[in-house]
Amino acid sequence: MMKKEVSVKLNKYLASVGVEYVKLHNLHWNVVGKDFKPVHEYLEELYNGLAGSLDSVAELLKISGEVPAASLAEFIELSIVEEIPSLERKSSEILEIVVEDFEKLKALAEEIRKEADEVDDYSVVSAMEGELEEYKKSLWFMKSMLK
Repeated sequence: MMKKEVSVKLNKYLASVGVEYVKLHNLHWNVVGKDFKPVHEYLEELYNGLAGSLDSVAELLKISGEVPAASLAEFIELSIVEEIPSLERKSSEILEIVVEDFEKLKALAEEIRKEADEVDDYSVVSAMEGELEEYKKSLWFMKSMLK
């Protein structure tokens, strides 16, 4: 059985990924500028990746007998990621927004990984290590694009 502290943080992580998933769609639909096409396509790649994270984290919770947050209202209430208005934005602004969000998500995943390791919840440790690898790679890509 999953420790309550880990399940609470996993639900916060799930909600934050859910908000980021919607936010990436907003940014994907509203990117403008000379590098529209590569940034538009990259944002799609990112939100498709987060779709897999949503499902795998929710399944971790269900396997442990917990109920995953699954409504937009719950996502907004629990999320560490904030929504933004739907506006056209230049790609550099978009990448800066996503870098900031991914840094927050990465920090929360690191926190969950550490706490899960302390209670020998290896399935959560493994899942968060996979998440951390994806953030590390994505952050490298975006920071390189911003140079």
